[in-house]
Amino acid sequence: MTDTILSMRSITKEFPGVVALSDVNLEVERGEIHSICGENGAGKSTLMKVLSGVHPHGTYHGQIYFDGKEVTFRNIRESEHAGIAIIHQELALIPELTITENLFLGNEVAHHGGVIDWLEATVKAKEILAHVGLDEDPNIQIKNIGVGKQQLVEIAKALAKDVKLLILDEPTAALNDRDSDHLLGLLKGLQARGITCIMISHKLNEIERISDSITIIRDGHTIETLDVSEGGVDEDRIIRGMVGRDLSHRYPEHEPKIGAPLLEIRDWTVAHPSDTQRMVVKGASLTINAGEIVGLAGLMGAGRTEFARSVFGQSWGQKVSGSAYLHGKELTLHSVKDAIASGLAYVTEDRKMLGLNLLDTVRASISSAGISRISRNGVVDENEEINAATRYHRALRIKTPTIEEGVSRLSGGNQQKVVLAKWMFTEPEVLILDEPTRGIDVGAKYEIYEIINQLADQGKGCLVISSELPELLGICDRIYTLSAGVITADVPREAADQELLMRYMTQRKAD
Repeated sequence: MTDTILSMRSITKEFPGVVALSDVNLEVERGEIHSICGENGAGKSTLMKVLSGVHPHGTYHGQIYFDGKEVTFRNIRESEHAGIAIIHQELALIPELTITENLFLGNEVAHHGGVIDWLEATVKAKEILAHVGLDEDPNIQIKNIGVGKQQLVEIAKALAKDVKLLILDEPTAALNDRDSDHLLGLLKGLQARGITCIMISHKLNEIERISDSITIIRDGHTIETLDVSEGGVDEDRIIRGMVGRDLSHRYPEHEPKIGAPLLEIRDWTVAHPSDTQRMVVKGASLTINAGEIVGLAGLMGAGRTEFARSVFGQSWGQKVSGSAYLHGKELTLHSVKDAIASGLAYVTEDRKMLGLNLLDTVRASISSAGISRISRNGVVDENEEINAATRYHRALRIKTPTIEEGVSRLSGGNQQKVVLAKWMFTEPEVLILDEPTRGIDVGAKYEIYEIINQLADQGKGCLVISSELPELLGICDRIYTLSAGVITADVPREAADQELLMRYMTQRKAD
């Protein structure tokens, strides 16, 4: 006999001009790990926001039954009081506060007329951190621990509220393999303690590995729920449900047309921002040819992003030395303005914090990096801006009703397309793409790969940084490996495999 802890029936949620959810149904059994899959914009996060009270009762149609009774949450506090906790992809921690202060924020350990008992709070914090396997001083500030540990603090915060149902939205999107494995193991441990988990993720290998059931949502509709115990559930089966067809090739076919050397970086060295004696990039040299897609592989902390940012003039006070040449001419790269003027573009790994102004429209976002191209005497020509935004909106198939839509309302994949459009508008010769498909679904990834191929076919050089080795092997013509700030190998596609790349990523120099 099944024991259903959550039943969402005929959930419909509309936004102005958009039906985000249409008659969606979800059944979750007590104590299971239930995953929700779907392409960006399918409605996964919206459904969880309905459940948790972010979208309050009255703003949607349908019924929610939790723990045996109908619930009508008006806000997130009410859902938390019922035993539901949601951890969003963008962590809701305050960097300047300590772990203890974050754990009990809004749920303070107080006595004697509301006075907080910090000693008792610290003791409780240690106990809760032990449950999630985090051995950290509870008095350390959040900003001083890594993102993997911050994710554990978020889970510990939920446990402090006596959670019955834990919802995790893309919990491993920003984690390395080790931290991801630890988090997935933790979810299994929570399951053993009777806590039910709902997980949203685009990492299908993790979904397949950890889930008891998988519900697939497509275009705001429930497509199916798969019982993993019945067998036959693998990544290809999940993808077929998500996109409505077989996706036999994850990476588009591409015949490179590689030309002469385009960008050459020589003996590039970058110091740590707070310790000038410590080098995070050490004498790195690489070449990108016209029409070539070059990969840069390295473990977290290897210096990949520090290398990319510094080449693009984002040194953030770090000491940088070395030289860069475009078409054989030495470049001056002391600032982002220098880099853009030189013909470089950089798609950051953090599109929401560094790649976009979420208060802007699609139109303003696309034109932002190349605003000087459509300005006269400091005045923006709106007609030119509209024409440019419309052109890229169509060319990149950005899914939005109008270019006047706010970028904050777009799915992750479409936000990433806007970031690409922003830099394509500057007409660069070399694009550096740092984790260009992080947090987006397989269908949107395929479209991003096609855009990268199109840029290469135009004779541009592309440097792709990715934590996913299959991605680099699938789209790159050559792959450099980076270990502890040192370039250890330059491997052509035909000679590369994951084992070889990992070997070079974990040593100081090539054999």
